[in-house]
Amino acid sequence: MFYHDKELQYKVRVDRPSPVFARMLQQAIGGIEGEIRVCLQYLFQAWGNRGPEKYRDMLLETGTEEIAHIEMLATAVALNLEGAPTSLKDEMAKDKMVGAIMGGMDPRHFLSGGLAALATDANGVPFNGSWVVGSGNTAADMYANVAAESTGRVLATRLWEVTDDPGMKDMLSFLIARDTMHQNQWLAVIEELGGLHNVHPIPNSFPQNQEVQQFNYAFVSTSVNDIGTPNGRWTQGPSIDGKGEFHVIKAEPMGGKPKLAPPVPEGHAQTEQMTLTDTIMGNIKDTMGL
Repeated sequence: MFYHDKELQYKVRVDRPSPVFARMLQQAIGGIEGEIRVCLQYLFQAWGNRGPEKYRDMLLETGTEEIAHIEMLATAVALNLEGAPTSLKDEMAKDKMVGAIMGGMDPRHFLSGGLAALATDANGVPFNGSWVVGSGNTAADMYANVAAESTGRVLATRLWEVTDDPGMKDMLSFLIARDTMHQNQWLAVIEELGGLHNVHPIPNSFPQNQEVQQFNYAFVSTSVNDIGTPNGRWTQGPSIDGKGEFHVIKAEPMGGKPKLAPPVPEGHAQTEQMTLTDTIMGNIKDTMGL
């Protein structure tokens, strides 16, 4: 069950409405760095969580809070669009309506939303559900959440910089503060799970003796010049998970040339590509159940 309160989580005030800024705020709603993404990400992670139960509960609470942030931003978009109708009417009288709308405002705010927010990014591209990460691995999901909150905070700080509206700066300062908490929240889960040494490599349930040992802590240098690979923390010394030693190996072909069978007749490639004998083709067809 979900419940709602009629009041916003935090005050949304627009002192100087700006349809242009309304369009920019759309990125924080339906963009890849936006609130729809983190809201659905945390909720789907919660709905698929198989324990410990406290992580499910935490994800549900935070995902629900993100709904409130979408509501705040949608309200901010609507308030920034107030005043646009008069401007549009004036332009209509001059037969310049399209030009006025395209002067930085998303025309769909008027045409599709009736001066309201949309589930799109700043370019009007609909939200993409493939951005939502819910792997079923708690540690992997927490890192995905840190990345989502980090890019979201970057976006919010950029929006804060480009507006001179005191009300919008105040609202964005609140959202930036919540991003700070959520980054720390997900990192706290990683720490609680045992930190870098325990959670890595993810998944830590796969036996590392099944890995190709010469490659599991090797930086593969693909440089073809004589400069070589720059030394860094990732090229020498103990690995971050404490279970190996970083080292560098030069990339070299080890797999031989790939060999594919000629195409099957049913695929209708060119005649010149068909080089198998009828007998071999028949065996392949039998194997494929054709």
